[in-house]
Amino acid sequence: MKTSDGTALDNTELTVAAVARLLGVAPATLRTWDRRYGLGPTIHSAGDHRRYSPEDVAVLGAMRRLVIMGVAPADAAERAKSGEVAAPSSKPLFAGTCPHVDYSQSEILLRAAHSFNREILENVIRKEISENGVVEAWNCVLMPLLVRIGEQWASDGSGIETEHFVTEIVKRVLAEPLSQIKNPINARPVLLACVGEEIHSLAIRALAAALAEINIDSQFLGARTPQSALNEVIRRSAPPAIFLWAQLQENASLDFVHDIPAIRPAPRIIVGGPGWLGTDCTDAVYTSDLVGARTEIARAIGA
Repeated sequence: MKTSDGTALDNTELTVAAVARLLGVAPATLRTWDRRYGLGPTIHSAGDHRRYSPEDVAVLGAMRRLVIMGVAPADAAERAKSGEVAAPSSKPLFAGTCPHVDYSQSEILLRAAHSFNREILENVIRKEISENGVVEAWNCVLMPLLVRIGEQWASDGSGIETEHFVTEIVKRVLAEPLSQIKNPINARPVLLACVGEEIHSLAIRALAAALAEINIDSQFLGARTPQSALNEVIRRSAPPAIFLWAQLQENASLDFVHDIPAIRPAPRIIVGGPGWLGTDCTDAVYTSDLVGARTEIARAIGA
């Protein structure tokens, strides 16, 4: 058996501390989820000690992933218990693999976020992007930080102001590589958009910055892009590639792909985000991470 994040499990009964380590959450978060949403251990052993079964851990893994995807904790709990969750191979928020998460640095960033220390956050993020590139900075620094802040909110309902503070800093720093593009290799910018009522736009800001690193110009339509606006920009700008982001499933309508106007040359249509998982999107390419999205867009312009 595996957790929703793909972690292999055997039939061992696990303690709260063991499950917390396995899923990468605080024990207090698990206790809160048990108290508020009934996501507690179901096995009773000698001495009235309660332990988690592999099935319990799978549900908790689904809960954690849904919360990170932006689902409200109460809704995430119901979906996790009912099995309404995306396939285990999904990666929320363009979360790729990181070969070396620096947990001491993660603690520094988290403390800086909670104390609203803009200077430390900006300096660390800029340093990571400068030394290791946008993709690695996203996978190894930004995503771990955002996940930890999100888990605190899911645990006790606090920290929304911290999330907004950090998000605005990340947006600002990710915008800096775009202003440094000189003589882009694509004559027409690629188009990036959040479709439907999608308000989670941080991942495609990271994509725009990752494209800028390899001198590919893009234009970003922002959150909640309606079909009419998307189509009008496509007609006027004839982008060589179109990337459509949906973090939530309710925003991933295939109409956004099928109703794109016909232009010549035909653009390469790419979709990304957990919302698109499970859709039969034969007219577009699905990418699960930042590297895949950048590769598909570079291929579309012949880079």
